[in-house]
Amino acid sequence: MSTAYWQEIMVRLDSKVTRTMDQMGTKCPHFAGEDGKFDDIGSDWWTTGFWPGILWIMNDMTGKDHYKEAAWHWDGLLEEWFVKPTEELHHDVGFQFLPTAVIKNTLTGDSDGFRRGIEAANFLAARYNPVGRFIRAWNNGPDGKPVPGWVIIDCMLNISLLFWASKVTGDPRYKHMAIRHAETTMAYGIREDGSTKHILSFDAETGAYIENFGGQGLSPESSWSRGTAWGLYGFVNTYRHTEDERFLHTAKRIAHYFIAALPEDHVPYWDFRLESEEGMSRDSSAAAIAASALLDLADFVTAGEKRLYTGAAERILRSLTENYATWDQPEHEAILLHATGSGTSFIDVSLIYGDYYYVEAISKLNGWKHRIF
Repeated sequence: MSTAYWQEIMVRLDSKVTRTMDQMGTKCPHFAGEDGKFDDIGSDWWTTGFWPGILWIMNDMTGKDHYKEAAWHWDGLLEEWFVKPTEELHHDVGFQFLPTAVIKNTLTGDSDGFRRGIEAANFLAARYNPVGRFIRAWNNGPDGKPVPGWVIIDCMLNISLLFWASKVTGDPRYKHMAIRHAETTMAYGIREDGSTKHILSFDAETGAYIENFGGQGLSPESSWSRGTAWGLYGFVNTYRHTEDERFLHTAKRIAHYFIAALPEDHVPYWDFRLESEEGMSRDSSAAAIAASALLDLADFVTAGEKRLYTGAAERILRSLTENYATWDQPEHEAILLHATGSGTSFIDVSLIYGDYYYVEAISKLNGWKHRIF
């Protein structure tokens, strides 16, 4: 696809995001339903960083100050949860502080952004289990009981916070924890064919692996499409920070599985191993995450391989742009339609992280280089 095509999409995003800023006001968005209006979820929720992350990317791509002004306060808002009572602050501090404090510091040199990013990295590092060599995921499981031995595929994105902290402080301990977590996920969470598991359970006392759960996927044996995208992106990024070929090969394996499992329009259903796709919902957020990851993967392979990954990414993004976006719905606050949280929740809605990774991927096609994940 031509460069001009993606440049035009960037122009359309500028108009769309600016309109959404006016429509949403001070809301903290997670999902938008049929009415096209984002909810206003608590600022300690795991998705808090994605809306300001969109604003920071748009500021960097356009140079327009209104994006920076709207994004500036978010890392301070999030920092308050380090001293407030909440169960929602856990391993997802990566998702929360990378697109807020870290990118703010990266783009502006703001010292508070740096301090808050390190504070979040220290919080994440404190969740590391040295016996099991993993980072604890949530505080509690669905039944409300503590789950100190649970690891989820999503954390492969959160460890980017540790890689950043190691780089900016010169302290390799952050990086060592991130690498150990990636190794554990690689050993127990990635199947031979490149499919991924969502929840891994370990004995928190001994570090022994116990079992895996389906989580947001259909079953323990299935392959949740967004989890596959998280794994792909996380291992690409781990290779970027380590240059360890094991992680690159794992990323390729996941990429090949993801690409091969896509339906004709290149946007996956919410799980790759549904017994029947009839009546099942798509997940545009999984598509956007994977597309952004594939663009990065193309940077680390030989010239003869690049086209495989860039071509797949552009096919996904073109389908999202032409079949899933809300360009002709100015009253709709989201960018992408037809996302799915799981088979039982947030079905066929718009999800803010889908919008974030779509903006990120389109920006990469237009030359954006300030990677934070």
